[in-house]
Amino acid sequence: MIIRLTSKFRKAYKKMPKIVKIKAEEREKIFKENPFDARLDTHKLHGKYKEYWAFTVIGQYRIMLAFSGGEFVDFINIGTHDIYK
Repeated sequence: MIIRLTSKFRKAYKKMPKIVKIKAEEREKIFKENPFDARLDTHKLHGKYKEYWAFTVIGQYRIMLAFSGGEFVDFINIGTHDIYK
């Protein structure tokens, strides 16, 4: 699996607290092994984001992503539920 990071994701990631960055790296490793591991709570989004998925990093922090076919996954954004607004 190849994870591609959007510029929006990179910009938001830089602003995250250190603990969120550490947990995001841990969760990315789990995601690469199994995107639907129960520890991630990977779920399909609804409404205007129905093409996207998200998984939990820690607490209210999520990574929004898109399965781009084949071996590619695009990490779209990271943050609290505010990323859905």
